[in-house]
Amino acid sequence: MSAIVASDLDRTLIYSAPALGLAMPDAEAPRLLCVEVYEHKPLSYMTETAAGLLAELAGKTTFVPTTTRTREQYGRIHLPGPEPEFAICANGGHLLVRGESDPDWQRTVAELLAAQCAPLDEIRAHLVRTADPAWLLKERVAEDLFAYLVVERPLLPDAWVKNLAGWADERGWTVSLQGRKIYAVPQPLTKSAAVAEVARRTGASEILAAGDSLLDADLLLAADRGWRPGHGELADAGWRAPHVTALEERGVAAGEEILRAFIRGVVPPGHAG
Repeated sequence: MSAIVASDLDRTLIYSAPALGLAMPDAEAPRLLCVEVYEHKPLSYMTETAAGLLAELAGKTTFVPTTTRTREQYGRIHLPGPEPEFAICANGGHLLVRGESDPDWQRTVAELLAAQCAPLDEIRAHLVRTADPAWLLKERVAEDLFAYLVVERPLLPDAWVKNLAGWADERGWTVSLQGRKIYAVPQPLTKSAAVAEVARRTGASEILAAGDSLLDADLLLAADRGWRPGHGELADAGWRAPHVTALEERGVAAGEEILRAFIRGVVPPGHAG
């Protein structure tokens, strides 16, 4: 049985300093490997143990980084192991094949969004019009596919997010709150659809997946087996599915445990090597 492994990156396999969740005494903290630099400063990390596990995994199966990041943001990440043949960016909007966005997939996505969703300009205008400057830090559009806000989280009213989610749902869009970012994403723009295309191209018979946020739920539901960390949007909501393991580990330790689970998943007991 051939499997592919599709995993979210931020707060699933890689972690910013505030998200590391290092609860142990400093002297007992794991050694960290920087995997992303932004504006000449280290930004994202894995433990050295996780880095070794990822390199091992990539040598055993098709590993597909699956992220909401834009292609430019993804390009800053340097993961251990060989360069992945496939990667998914912009929440499924771009399928990278050996580093280049696949034009056929781009056309497929564009046609789907035009047919099923309110246009991006309408959503963006509503975000800007209703956001309060008291808590809004930045407003951005990603790959001309979706929009997001960067906010002062402590000042953000829960009611505003709830109202936005209801308004967006009526127009075929999903809202996800992750850390300081509020994403508005077209509902047909999914990680699972892009991963299914990779599975089709590779002939994979099984999909293993991991993720921590609402935008990963469709990926986890579509997978044959999945894992979610003990932190994040899904954990906070108590989200579960029969074939998805809800891990106890939080922070960077969860990244290690997810990679161990992936390796066990692609190398059945008694077949290690």
